[in-house]
Amino acid sequence: MKVVQPTVMSVAGAVERAAAVAAALDALAAGRPVGVPTDTVYGLAAAASDEQAVERLFRLKQRPAERSIAVIVADTAAAAQLVEFDGSAGRLAERFWPGPLTIVATRTPSAPVHLGKGSTIGVRLPDDAIMQAIAAPRPLAVTSANLHGSPTPTTAQGVADLLPDLGLVIDGGARGVASSTVVDVTGPVPEILREGPVSLEEISEAVAESPG
Repeated sequence: MKVVQPTVMSVAGAVERAAAVAAALDALAAGRPVGVPTDTVYGLAAAASDEQAVERLFRLKQRPAERSIAVIVADTAAAAQLVEFDGSAGRLAERFWPGPLTIVATRTPSAPVHLGKGSTIGVRLPDDAIMQAIAAPRPLAVTSANLHGSPTPTTAQGVADLLPDLGLVIDGGARGVASSTVVDVTGPVPEILREGPVSLEEISEAVAESPG
């Protein structure tokens, strides 16, 4: 029996980019996870508001359902619909967004209950025009494009080979292996939950700055 490989779509030119973004938006709207190039690593994305699609994403990478998942947004206004975006969260976003920092903050009452963990959700605005375009209509639940606990492929074809049940992968070129820094701002001082490109020292300096 022939194995059907995921479709890999390039974004090398303007026409290709428009077609790839449109295909990703169609797949996401239909509840199908998509392989996407973030500004750090390749990821698996599903519409954050679609609980069944998020469950499919977890099954694809064989990830325990109790693990939390971050949400990628296209702007700070979308983030503010999901988490309380004042104080430390706002100052960190102003300094490091768009960029490789996931901010874990207290969820808003209107945030989907299947996102995040307990009273918090991690949100991020990536420094990548393709990801921002794909996230523009709706926030995306995104996790690294790997099998749980395994390395993440650095190319779109690598993602397609690893996850043959994925229907579509957007090819943004080679990506690295280092995920974003994850910081929890719900306590009295920021707490690093996952080390990454943004250091605790940089985060502490930004939080200590006076607003405005």
